[in-house]
Amino acid sequence: MSSLSGEQAVASQRASLETLSDVWTKTFGCIEKLTELNLQAAKSTLAENQAIASIALSTKDPQELFALHAKRAKAAMEEAQSYWRHVSNIMLNTQVELAASAEAQFRQRQHDTQAFVDTVANNAPAGSEAAVSALQSAVTAAGEATSATIEASKKAAEQAREIAESNVNAATSASNRATRQAVEQVQPATKK
Repeated sequence: MSSLSGEQAVASQRASLETLSDVWTKTFGCIEKLTELNLQAAKSTLAENQAIASIALSTKDPQELFALHAKRAKAAMEEAQSYWRHVSNIMLNTQVELAASAEAQFRQRQHDTQAFVDTVANNAPAGSEAAVSALQSAVTAAGEATSATIEASKKAAEQAREIAESNVNAATSASNRATRQAVEQVQPATKK
């Protein structure tokens, strides 16, 4: 029995290291995606600002400059919204991956625990049926409670995703209205 528990300890340690490695891989993948997004945004912003500066320096009419500024403000707002939508998607996708990985690990641990309890039950000395039954009941109850917690966590995560998406859409609508109003205020002034 002692070699079995030694094997179980080694298997448990190996599984823990694999889990940790998986979490780090997913986390660094998220960081990598965010870094790529930030680099892309910085390059794009730099190129756009250079183009706008060139156009602004060649503009002779101040009204054209105001119109250019209003157009750029609208474009900048749309780009910011797109950026934050990408950030939100990256974070939510990483959260989903981590949750799925955690659930898979939990299911495996639950299976391993049940196998251990079955081994104990099969090798238990006579007269220990009550203790084995209590152990089996405790493991079953813990498994059911944890399964319920996982399901509740999934529902909460889905609600959080829906709320985040709703907030991004509401912010997009509000900023689009504000930008449109600002552009509309500048346009009549540029036509005079």
